[in-house]
Amino acid sequence: MSGGTFRRVGKSETTLYGPRAMLVCGFPGSEKNGVVDLVRGIGLENLSVVFASADDGTARVGELLARPDMSGLNSAHGPVRAIVLSGITEKELHMILSRYRESGMPRPLWATLTPVSVNWCLADLLSELDAERRAMEKRSS
Repeated sequence: MSGGTFRRVGKSETTLYGPRAMLVCGFPGSEKNGVVDLVRGIGLENLSVVFASADDGTARVGELLARPDMSGLNSAHGPVRAIVLSGITEKELHMILSRYRESGMPRPLWATLTPVSVNWCLADLLSELDAERRAMEKRSS
């Protein structure tokens, strides 16, 4: 699954790969609403917010991001807290990250959709993101 590379994201109006959507994984009910409020509060009403359910591990990431806005809001959440963003501008990405940090909500794994990850199943992407986080934490300690 590995093979992805990190690249610094600028703050331009360049649009990132994929449909204009946010895939939210592993958030309990009250925090799901907090994520929606955060996104809408910074003026991104046209960003679809999709919630992965505990049963979505084998679903392709691209298919999940193509679901309608607010899909999965009332479904049971999986164990891994993550947010996958696609189709937004670099500037919007930085706005979301900044506002999320200010929110005080627990830190998720973060990713942006790529031409490679679009076809991964969600469980594989979450596993890869967790491995990358552990490797980065190990390097910084």
